[in-house]
Amino acid sequence: MPRKRATIREVAQATGLSPAAVSYALRGLQVSEETMQRVRAAAAELGYEADPIARALASGRTGMIGLLCGSLEDLWQQSLAVGISRGLREKDRYALILDAVGDPARERALAQQLRDQRVDGLIVQSIDPAAEFWPELCESVPVVAIGDSISGTAGEVVFDNRTGVTLALEHLRAQGHRSIAVLTPTQDSTPDRPADVHVTAEADRLGLDIEVATAPHGLAGATAAAHELLSGEKPSAVFCFADSIAYGVYAAAQELGLSVPDDVSVMGYDDHPMSGLLTPGLSTVDWDIDGIVRAAVRLISAAADGGVRRRRVVQKPTLRQRGSVAQVS
Repeated sequence: MPRKRATIREVAQATGLSPAAVSYALRGLQVSEETMQRVRAAAAELGYEADPIARALASGRTGMIGLLCGSLEDLWQQSLAVGISRGLREKDRYALILDAVGDPARERALAQQLRDQRVDGLIVQSIDPAAEFWPELCESVPVVAIGDSISGTAGEVVFDNRTGVTLALEHLRAQGHRSIAVLTPTQDSTPDRPADVHVTAEADRLGLDIEVATAPHGLAGATAAAHELLSGEKPSAVFCFADSIAYGVYAAAQELGLSVPDDVSVMGYDDHPMSGLLTPGLSTVDWDIDGIVRAAVRLISAAADGGVRRRRVVQKPTLRQRGSVAQVS
């Protein structure tokens, strides 16, 4: 016969604490580290497992954190989702991961769905951070934004896109590039994204001739967009607002018989682990994904536990130089 589930009272009896104190210790609240470790050791020995339904009814919380990704075709966002899911699990929470597939209307519908499912909080890397629905939604569920700032959030991990764009464009200019194509996933329905605004301003400041075009995160779509770009009067360099898009430039260049970087230089923007394995390795902008994960998990955990003070973490980038940018005369 299956063993009967141990109860919280049995853990209390084994540790000499009250059931309430055991409950706090298991959740890491209002007790010393020594007490928490003692209670958890006793719970493990007795085979105690918290009943998630009972815990949700008692606390009014589900233990679920919604994670709404702009597009999981972006390999960097996939890595972000994996990291956040694992980070939340260490906090005894679970991630409910949804994909907006690059569609602002779907993003809104999914954000509202997660709120209606009463998640304890929502982490979002938004397609449309300026959308009008965000402030109202943030009033009903704690939201932590990653990437771009969203009005009304409980916290945000924002990218210093001005510095990131400047690092990339100044590097290309230092290598002699003046004609640069920019491939961005931003659509006509979501203009004025900070990175796109900064790239235009920085290009003007540096005296660069840039052409901005849209490319999806998926390899097939990014390759098609890059193929069209490189088939005409090609630029000397392509700056991509996602490494996933840069992979499409590599593929298109190969199809067209072009060499990276001899015929066209390529620059990425998020330093996905795959980027160092390419030949040549992709020069890109590193945003420290591990730091982003830690900050986002910390902020949403505090917000879900009732923290009300809005916190803002600004993520600084670094330039990762590999072999995909050539010196031109």
